Amino acid sequence: MKLKIYGSGCAKCSLLTQHTETAAQELGIEYELEKVTDMNQIIDAGVMRTPALAVDEAIVVEGKVPSTNELKKLPA
Repeated sequence: MKLKIYGSGCAKCSLLTQHTETAAQELGIEYELEKVTDMNQIIDAGVMRTPALAVDEAIVVEGKVPSTNELKKLPA
């Protein structure tokens, strides 16, 4: 599974990264995590609000930091 965190590298982006990694590990998912901080790449991905999370190129979270438990409930 490919996970991408879109954001400037702010505290909320770091927290989303931490929650995402924890959720994936707790679910036993093999994943590759990429952080995208380049504004042009973020815009090209269609992200309007950061932080955002994409799972296999589909944006599943935008403009908020869900808890680890909320992330675990997202469709894979």
